[in-house]
Amino acid sequence: MYLEHIDGPADLRRLDYDELDELATEIRLLLVEAVTAHGGHLGSNLGVVELTLALHRVFDSPHDLILWDTGHQAYVHKIVTGRRDRFAHLREEGGLSGYPSSSESEHDVIENSHASTVLSYAYGLATARQLDTVEEDPGRIVAIIGDGSMTGGMAFEGLNNLGHSGRDVTIVLNDNGRSYAPTVSKLGESLVRIRSNPIYMRRQRKLESIAHSLPKVGRVAERSISATKAAIRQFWEPPAFFEDLGVRYLGPFDGHDIETVEKALDNAAQFDGPSLVHVLTRKGRGYAPAENDTIKLMHDTGSIKDGSYTAAFMETLCKLGEEHPNVVAVTAAMPDSTGVLAFSDRFPDRCFDVGIAEQHAVTAAAGMALGGLIPVVALYSTFLTRAIDQVNLDVGLLGQHVVFCLDRAGITGDDGPSHHGILDMVLCTKVPGMTVMAPSSYQELQVMMVDAVELCDGPVSIRWPKTAAVMAGEHDVGAGLEARKARKGSGDRVCIIGVGKMLAPAIEAAEILVDDGIDATVWDPRIVKPLDPTMLQDAAQHAVVVTIEDGFREGGAGTGIQTALEDLEARCRIEVMGVPIEYIQHAAPDVILARMGLDASGIVETVRRIAL
Repeated sequence: MYLEHIDGPADLRRLDYDELDELATEIRLLLVEAVTAHGGHLGSNLGVVELTLALHRVFDSPHDLILWDTGHQAYVHKIVTGRRDRFAHLREEGGLSGYPSSSESEHDVIENSHASTVLSYAYGLATARQLDTVEEDPGRIVAIIGDGSMTGGMAFEGLNNLGHSGRDVTIVLNDNGRSYAPTVSKLGESLVRIRSNPIYMRRQRKLESIAHSLPKVGRVAERSISATKAAIRQFWEPPAFFEDLGVRYLGPFDGHDIETVEKALDNAAQFDGPSLVHVLTRKGRGYAPAENDTIKLMHDTGSIKDGSYTAAFMETLCKLGEEHPNVVAVTAAMPDSTGVLAFSDRFPDRCFDVGIAEQHAVTAAAGMALGGLIPVVALYSTFLTRAIDQVNLDVGLLGQHVVFCLDRAGITGDDGPSHHGILDMVLCTKVPGMTVMAPSSYQELQVMMVDAVELCDGPVSIRWPKTAAVMAGEHDVGAGLEARKARKGSGDRVCIIGVGKMLAPAIEAAEILVDDGIDATVWDPRIVKPLDPTMLQDAAQHAVVVTIEDGFREGGAGTGIQTALEDLEARCRIEVMGVPIEYIQHAAPDVILARMGLDASGIVETVRRIAL
């Protein structure tokens, strides 16, 4: 067993290549065991085992900064940087994060679970190091980008800036079939070997210098050499794209051949300016179930569960597609997890996966709506925040009928602070003319999707949680844009308004409060914006109104209800319950909510405090 002796990157440099191959096998076994037990990203990490070993043998982390994009590819990095023993508690409360985390290790510099950011980070860090006149050897900046991250526009913005600035950064493009795949040929391989050799490149520059110094014909000779090089490159190497941006391109190389990758990285580090090493890897490598998963190569271990909100969305979207030929679906690299895959199978010409490009997805949807279509944009709540400018000005300002379906809204749990969907209600309720819906059950989501398509003519957002959906009876489902009184209390003492999934603990709390002599009324607002006047008038008749939501407390649904009641000059005491403005670490959703008082017990305690 080699893995048990790897306590840091330095231990990797003592192994020969046969031993490294054995180590790679042991790491894959650990990955499968840990992810099977705790969930997370499997296929991506199985594909970068050899690449990670090579990176940590060539570069000296943390002196050299190794940055991952997206961060879910960093499991192997964690294993070889002293966190092997903690891997048994991956994504558990108090255990390892599923993404790089600077609080865990000095080897983690950035936390970038949202893709396509690393080249901008790299530019900034390289700039800071270049301006540091104290450090004699500031180290190398190494940015690994892949698993679809190169489909995001921000990656190209960073790439363009790096090339223009000439900053010393080594970029590793991990091409696992979700990014670039240029043609590989025997001549191409020979050109790769020549151009990745610094000795050859120094001789080439010397030749160009001599040509330039030749009297009268110098400039002609120099241009001739450059033109010949460019012609060969353009003909044989499609990735000349990178060099046109000022980034030296090396590759492609077999990303599972450690020795080859090490030589390429060594060579790249000797060049001045930004260099890109292109490696070809196999997502899911070494684990048959992942390699045979034709849809996502076991990118993660999750699936759409029967009875979940995502299942309700998937089922209803397909029905709407059958009934409305102008309904189309748009997603950003997640057709399976967001539930649009079934729609894509049934209507392949009406489903559009734009890659990790949320801003483009939203504005493209605006264009589709302008052309008479009804786009349903399926995203995780946390990823919509990347495109809020487009939601506001490209969709909202033009009043376009685009339906945003936001999965994983609220507290999501295991994926940590970057994946909680707690900003969407704050943001969407501020878009003029947008209808904001929050279903409290499986059946409510189905009704709301139909209403969003058939009753609304402007922008709509519908949000739902990752947790299990409540199954409601036919009399416990609302309709249209009206709120629903979920529990009729006696008297006018307390009114509780539970938004979305918070309706269930609100009703539970009301039942508990009966023993205290409080028979509370409970409302399901259903539509967070515009609020139902009937619900507001009823709430205004109570002495105490408590709102509860699983998004940020400040600026969210409760704040909107409070403002509306104040506009009615209601004399009731209003208590807004929600998520405090802080970064929330990973743990089970129910544990996090209970800790914040956002459960039945917390509601009961709040009502007792202000009503008794």
